[in-house]
Amino acid sequence: MTASKDLREGVSPETDELASTLMGDALDLLAAGEPFEVLLAVQTADGETSSYEFEDDGAEACLEAARAKVSQVAGAQRYAIAYEGAVADEDGAYAVALLLEFGERGWRAYSAFSLVEGKGTGDGFTWSDPAPAGEMPALL
Repeated sequence: MTASKDLREGVSPETDELASTLMGDALDLLAAGEPFEVLLAVQTADGETSSYEFEDDGAEACLEAARAKVSQVAGAQRYAIAYEGAVADEDGAYAVALLLEFGERGWRAYSAFSLVEGKGTGDGFTWSDPAPAGEMPALL
C-alpha cells in the first residue's frame, strides 16, 4: 500500500460523481424503507461501474467484506461504499446517518456522512447535506 503522504489530495470529478450517485441511490432506498447493510460501487479506468450489496451478515462483517472486495475487482480505479450508521453531535448524542467512504487509486480516501430522519416515509424522509467525516485508509 502507498504511504498516505505519496497520495494526491482532493477528489477527482469521476470519484465525486461515483460517490454522489451511490449516496443518492442509498438515500432513495432509505426513503422507501428498503433495508440494506452495505452498498459498494467500483469503477474501472474505462468507466465501467459494478455495484454490489453486502447483507446476510452483521453490519461490521458486511463493511469489511465490501472493503476487501474493492481490491479484488480487476482494474478497479475508484470506489464508493455506503452504509447506515450513527454520528455523535457536539453534545455526544448520536444521530442516524448515511455514511460514505470513497477513494481512487493514487489518491487519498475520505469519508462523509448525511444525517437522516424519517426512514421509510417517502416524502417525509429528510437528510442533511453531506459533511466531511475525515480521511480513511486508501483501499486501492
